[in-house]
Amino acid sequence: MNLSEKMAESINKQINEEFYSAYLYLAMASYLESKKFKGAAKWMEIQYQEELGHAMKFYTYMNTRGARVVLKSLKEPQKEWNSILEVFEDAYKHEQYITSLIHNLANLAIEEKDHATLALLQWFINEQVEEEANTSEIVDKINFVKNSPNGLYMLDRELGQRTSTPGNEEE
Repeated sequence: MNLSEKMAESINKQINEEFYSAYLYLAMASYLESKKFKGAAKWMEIQYQEELGHAMKFYTYMNTRGARVVLKSLKEPQKEWNSILEVFEDAYKHEQYITSLIHNLANLAIEEKDHATLALLQWFINEQVEEEANTSEIVDKINFVKNSPNGLYMLDRELGQRTSTPGNEEE
């Protein structure tokens, strides 16, 4: 069974949102690198890779279901922030936004009785819980140490310990 036109259009929009997410996280990495937060920049570079993986997961699904992927231009991401705190607050807000989009897709899949898409989206729903928790925790940690240069240094080192897990997004 092929995807409905409405579902295919909605997933196409999500693919573009996931590519924009990658673009945004790479812009954040560039900003952090310019401010010498090399660990936080590495964290964002890995997040960039994850978002590309999310886009490709939807891309592959669309092809499997016989739907055409249509890519659109991406808007230019923000490039300046006032602090490392603002970067991660924006990352958290962005993850909340992506969560709302995933939930909207799940609601559409339920409405259309599209069980295969709903099964795919369950993975994304779980992933968004993790994404929001991770960025929220980092915001909390930055708030905890923000007046301490030593604390920020140690947190930056901790963020730099994040490792890429190729294929993890396929679990």
